[in-house]
Amino acid sequence: MITPFTGDGPAPLRLRLLRGAGLLSPLPLLAFAVVAVVVSPLVFVGMQASQAGWDQAHRLLGRPVIATLVQHTLALSAAVTLGTAVIGFGAAYLIERTDLPGRRWWTVLLALPLAVPEFVRGYSWVSLYPSVHGYWGAVLVMTCSLYPLVLLPVAATLRRTDGAAEEVSRSLGRGPWATLWRVTVPLTRPALAGGALLVSLYLLGEYGAFAMLRYTTFATAIFTEYKLGFDAASASLLTLVLVLLALLLVGLDAWAGRRGRVTRPGGGARRAAPARLGRGKLPACGALAAVVAVSLGVPVYALAYWLVKGDSTTLPSASVWSSALTTLGYASAAAAVSTAAAVPVALYGWRRGTRLARTAERAAYLTRALPGIAVALSVVFFAIRYAQPLYQQPPMLVAGYVILFFPLALTAVRAALAHVPPGVEEVARSLGTRPLAVFVRVTLPLVLPGLGAAAAMVLLTASTELTATLLLRPTGTQTLATQFWIYTSGLAYGAAAPYAALMVLMSVPPVLLLTRRALASHPTTETSR
Repeated sequence: MITPFTGDGPAPLRLRLLRGAGLLSPLPLLAFAVVAVVVSPLVFVGMQASQAGWDQAHRLLGRPVIATLVQHTLALSAAVTLGTAVIGFGAAYLIERTDLPGRRWWTVLLALPLAVPEFVRGYSWVSLYPSVHGYWGAVLVMTCSLYPLVLLPVAATLRRTDGAAEEVSRSLGRGPWATLWRVTVPLTRPALAGGALLVSLYLLGEYGAFAMLRYTTFATAIFTEYKLGFDAASASLLTLVLVLLALLLVGLDAWAGRRGRVTRPGGGARRAAPARLGRGKLPACGALAAVVAVSLGVPVYALAYWLVKGDSTTLPSASVWSSALTTLGYASAAAAVSTAAAVPVALYGWRRGTRLARTAERAAYLTRALPGIAVALSVVFFAIRYAQPLYQQPPMLVAGYVILFFPLALTAVRAALAHVPPGVEEVARSLGTRPLAVFVRVTLPLVLPGLGAAAAMVLLTASTELTATLLLRPTGTQTLATQFWIYTSGLAYGAAAPYAALMVLMSVPPVLLLTRRALASHPTTETSR
């Protein structure tokens, strides 16, 4: 016979199970609270979409334009993902596995395109070459923008993995191409899949570049429904389609990651002897130079051209320095909050490694596929309903940035924790140290570089965010991105150039920070010879 719990006897079975699983300890509670806030835009989208009803949903999703949007989005995603994978892997292989001259400098030059926002890159091409638009224009611009998202993780994987497998393959008589395809590519499959996932999620939510290039995707259609049609229900239905596509992409990434080979990393790994390029050195350097010229040279030339040509415009002038300080302030706040919020989520997944912890982590990535306008309207909705004094106040904009870019911070923090030696925390706890003190004294010093990388990634992206900023900024507040958008909407390319140039300059230090470890790991060209 089971007796009811009265308060004097043992705790209820459910409570004991929760405590046994550790779900009532502060860390998982804090982690789930953060994830709940991050995924709250999905709740808003679902609520808005439910107001449409089945009849309206059937009419909307059955329109021919929906098939066109699906075709545009999938065709663009396939082409750009393939292009970034080829360029990113090829460049990473040349830098990490060959005797390419000047590898240190190629690493920096090939990563610097991250400092150029997508909509600034679109502005650069359209202002110089108006014929660059539509599908092929979007493929060109987005491939040049996003290939570093594949290059950096693949290069890091090649840098950490043991080169013995490739040397054995060559010793068995396999040529360089066979070794590359059968050994090196499988070694980097998880990194390739992760980079491709980031590229695809960026494409699903991008608006500014596609608006400039006059290429219609789900993101541009959603912005039109929200901003011009004031039809939140229809826009939310379209957003749900993007969420489903994001779920499909996350599933494909998990499948590709499981198929990747397990490698022996880092400290005990022996660096592979670099493959000799021989006569191929000149073509390899030429190919990399062409990538840098198209991805970095064109935007830099366009900005210099319009800065020299002048800033004539019929629109009222604004202070570029005031906008820069505003941008830096909001982006820094978002970087600090996002990094701090990512710590408990990453720490919970790292310590527990359960299916529940992995599910919480993956759920946080889904918001990366949401258009900025959907995230912005969800923040407005919750502020009006539950925190009205914060409406049109700075915390709203910071909250939008945190929700949008939390996955970037989580990725960097999780990667930093993965390099903490196993058993370090257990040893500290065995000496009687409390868990919080263990984290502060032992774990935190080990992951500080990763926290810096997380903050740099969020600072880099938040300082150039456009769509959510247009809706969440306090009245009268202008960032570099919004002021740039105002001028380019009026075709005042010269007036927009200073704002674009400052955005690029502000993005360079975070990019250099992200490549600092790569630079430190490469021997100088003279030494490698």
